[in-house]
Amino acid sequence: MAYTDVDRERWVAEDPAQKRADRDDFARDRARLVHSAALRRLAGKTQVLGAGHDDFVRNRLTHSLEVAQIGREFGAALGCNADVVDTASLAHDLGHPPFGHNGEIELDRICADIGGFEGNAQTLRVLTRLEPKRCHADGRPAGLNLTRASLDAATKYPWRRGGGPEPTPKFGAYDDDLPVFEWIRVGAVPHARCFEAEVMDWSDDVAYSVHDLEDAIASDWLDPRALRSGTEMRSVLEVAGASYAPDQDPAALAAALERILATGAIPAAFDGSRNALAALKDMTSRIIGRFVLAVELATRERHGPGPLSRYDANLVVPDETRAECAVLKAVANQFVMTAHDQMALKEQQRELLGDLVQHISAAPEVRLDVPFRADFVAAGDDAARLRVIVDQVASLTDARAVLLHSLWAGATGSRP
Repeated sequence: MAYTDVDRERWVAEDPAQKRADRDDFARDRARLVHSAALRRLAGKTQVLGAGHDDFVRNRLTHSLEVAQIGREFGAALGCNADVVDTASLAHDLGHPPFGHNGEIELDRICADIGGFEGNAQTLRVLTRLEPKRCHADGRPAGLNLTRASLDAATKYPWRRGGGPEPTPKFGAYDDDLPVFEWIRVGAVPHARCFEAEVMDWSDDVAYSVHDLEDAIASDWLDPRALRSGTEMRSVLEVAGASYAPDQDPAALAAALERILATGAIPAAFDGSRNALAALKDMTSRIIGRFVLAVELATRERHGPGPLSRYDANLVVPDETRAECAVLKAVANQFVMTAHDQMALKEQQRELLGDLVQHISAAPEVRLDVPFRADFVAAGDDAARLRVIVDQVASLTDARAVLLHSLWAGATGSRP
């Protein structure tokens, strides 16, 4: 199914004359997202290392911009509308809370009895409800009011909690958001992602696997010589198999590491000099190009040379390329995310978010921001009220979460 008029419909009907005047609704979707507060806040949210950790590492915003840059060119080469892929790429992390996936774990624990918390489901909520741009005729918020095609492209996991094609903690919509989710999925294949969502997802995998490696080396968390040590890499390959490519056998993952090293892209050493930093940049360009080109060629081999979009095709990721990407993800996991001092910090961060939910619950009328206060008043039961509180906590930057915690610890109801 290629792009049609129905793909351009919006959750809230707009003036027909205005719609006729719009030469490209998909470009307008991208503009709405670029100017959103939710996107700006990603600059203060953790990617792998905490926002502000040093002057080199990525935050959620720079990561999203890099995913969009990869996705836009990659999608255009395959015949997608570049603005649809760009919008999905910029939007894909909007629902992530403070402190990255670590914060997601804590909020999911807090929401265990009300449907859980999932960053991708929260992204849908931000796009269609929480980010202020348009309202329904009855006054209910409608978020950015993007086109159906753009919202579908931003949906990595097109099912509700527990409703996936196989067991997974990932899902794309809370029960409270099923009306808009069902509208987005009109005409879609159940459980299937549209082609643009697959392009966005692979661009995300490529960006964070390669850039996390670059950040780890540049920030001295990883000595690149360790990548050539059989002892050091044994545990990395185990993580790759357990967490990122469970269907790949150990020999295939070891071979993937050898192929990456054989390219010569990864420097043998790093001393922090400009020459060394330039070598890291060359590394990222070469490996990103390798991962994207392999998938482009495999997809074209299966589907031919014509434009590919929506549900006309599926992205083809060769097993060897997926294994190489999984190994790089495992490197960052082993040397950065699960390093001993990082684990202690992660525990503190989870406790902080749990405290914030309790602090807001103690005085929601003064501690909720004004838009969330209105949602809280309109909530019909305790579950809905907790969801509103979590919506606010999830929206916070790392720094504001820390600030509010310090202000409210021991307080009795004051609000800054």
